[in-house]
Amino acid sequence: MNLIQAFTLGIVEGVTEFLPISSTAHLILTSQFLGLEQTEFLKFFEVFIQMGAVLAVVFLYIKYLVAHKKLIKNIFISFVPTAIIGLILYPVIKSVFFQSNLLIAISLVAIGVVFVLAERKIKNKSLVLSRDLSEMNASEAFIVGFFQSLAIVPGVSRAGIVMVALMGRRYKRTEAALYSFLLAVPTIAAASLLDLYKSRDLLLSSQTNVALLVVGFMVSFATAYVSVRWLISYLQNNSLVNFAYYRFTLAIIVVLIFGL
Repeated sequence: MNLIQAFTLGIVEGVTEFLPISSTAHLILTSQFLGLEQTEFLKFFEVFIQMGAVLAVVFLYIKYLVAHKKLIKNIFISFVPTAIIGLILYPVIKSVFFQSNLLIAISLVAIGVVFVLAERKIKNKSLVLSRDLSEMNASEAFIVGFFQSLAIVPGVSRAGIVMVALMGRRYKRTEAALYSFLLAVPTIAAASLLDLYKSRDLLLSSQTNVALLVVGFMVSFATAYVSVRWLISYLQNNSLVNFAYYRFTLAIIVVLIFGL
């Protein structure tokens, strides 16, 4: 990997991390497009630069969290099932899930269909989005965390599955998006720290590796900052249907160009 490739992956991560289109799938596919071999360092790099995106959320919403302390408790509750399942399946995630384009394509389509069905119910008034995050209880927070754990499968989208789970509980789109942003902080931080510990020898192996990580981290931070602000604005007047269409298109591209 060179600095240009690290810069490119940083952009992809920052743009896609908080959109309901699966940043993991985009990073894997972009790495393939750039001709990068799925080495242990690349897998670590793809997780580590997510910390840049997380830092953007902290920068944007730290004052909001201070003013809404109840949310911190719910976020922790949501994090617990994700952490447990992530630790149990860590070896499978790295050795199997990150290697399957077929799994990515199926996940992209499946969650896209869920988006379409949910938005159809909203359009037909059988699902009314009226709730705020202040109404969330502990059991709902735990359920959301369980759904987030499904995002260990590339293509599902951590942000997307959290958003649709909350919308299913009648939370407003912007509230659901905000919770997905905030829940990303402990979730991605924990994943990155775990990878940092397990890959510490890679990090210390050369100065080049450190430079690549710094570039990817900083670019991810800048682009995530813009992406988060855009999504909140977009969801005030738009649905998830366009993201579903994007997912369907990407799944076709995976099959036709990247292969299974």
